[in-house]
Amino acid sequence: MSDAVPTATPAHPYHLVQPSPWPAFGALSAFVLAFGAVQWWHGSPPFILAGGFLLVLLTMALWWRDVLREAADGKAHTEVVRHGLRVGMGLFITSEVMFFVAFFWAFFNSGLLVNPSIRQWPPATIEPVETWGIPFLNTLILLSSGLAVNWAHHALRQSDRRDLARGLALAVALGALFLCLQAYEYIHSPFGFREGVYPSVFYMATGFHGFHVFVGVCFLTVNFFRARAGAFTASQHVGFEAAAWYWHFVDVVWLFLFVWIYWWGA
Repeated sequence: MSDAVPTATPAHPYHLVQPSPWPAFGALSAFVLAFGAVQWWHGSPPFILAGGFLLVLLTMALWWRDVLREAADGKAHTEVVRHGLRVGMGLFITSEVMFFVAFFWAFFNSGLLVNPSIRQWPPATIEPVETWGIPFLNTLILLSSGLAVNWAHHALRQSDRRDLARGLALAVALGALFLCLQAYEYIHSPFGFREGVYPSVFYMATGFHGFHVFVGVCFLTVNFFRARAGAFTASQHVGFEAAAWYWHFVDVVWLFLFVWIYWWGA
């Protein structure tokens, strides 16, 4: 009779995560960020806004750390779990689409003169941003960054780690350049945030898109260092797929912003 202890067979392929503080901490951080933004828009110092922004960054870093540890375990992220992660990312992007739909709804409510209090769009007191200046250049930059991500994805499927890292590095650099040019555009904008409904909708829509670009740059940067460390394979790279999907979502939203707000809206 053998004294060997039989190996336990998992009862299911799912990963039951340990209790995590980051969802609650992230919600609190987002609240502080939103509250600080509202206070700043009403003339208060930006200290609460900066604190909320730092809390959001901290949440992203620590939550990512825990997910990467799960991925490195080798047992937690089974094929069923990876499928669930893809579905979850798809649903998250869908919710983000509806988030931007609200801004476009506000823009068209005024731009199509549905609001009876608005008789001209843009208002006569507003000088729109030049469409074919920085906005058009940023369009080319963001579309080029999307091509760089596709290049990196193709390299990953071919197990070409050198081009994978090159594509991600180029996408990150182009995303950072986009943010710098948008900041320059804001600094030299001919109108301020509190100068009417047009500036408010303009800054809310393009500003939140800029925040999403910043998140995407962080996402791609994490993937760049993971790629350098050999964390992805041709068959298992859910983290890269999530970043690529998110980045292409950012690209598509910008195309709508450029066509309707910068071009048609001007």
